[in-house]
Amino acid sequence: QDDTKTLIKTIVTRINDISHTQSVSSKQRVTGLDFIPGLHPLLSLSKMDQTLAIYQQILASLPSRNVIQISNDLENLRDLLHLLAASKSCPLPQVRALESLESLGVVLEASLYSTELVALSRLQGSLQDMLRQLDLSPGC
Repeated sequence: QDDTKTLIKTIVTRINDISHTQSVSSKQRVTGLDFIPGLHPLLSLSKMDQTLAIYQQILASLPSRNVIQISNDLENLRDLLHLLAASKSCPLPQVRALESLESLGVVLEASLYSTELVALSRLQGSLQDMLRQLDLSPGC
């Protein structure tokens, strides 16, 4: 659990280091980007994994080099969540590709920069939620 929290803090710091992300609120609504997860106050381990999988798919489709390391970190974070879940005897279901992301290509062509900004900003908010939730020993 400590490794999971440390990695979350590292990813949040990496997002902070991408200076242009400071200009967007995670609550800001951007037309066409509704598929990017917002904040979920009560997160189970499986919901955390599902949310991270969505962000991973979004980041993988962005051409920006800023997000490559963050995407790799998300993969490692998901592995840690799976270990944490296994230690609590709750297997996490396989997350399948999400249908809502099929429209991602169209959105990316139209607003690549906005997609990156909103995705990173919301990811940061979600990670901070996960950090708080991990202190409360989340269920499966």
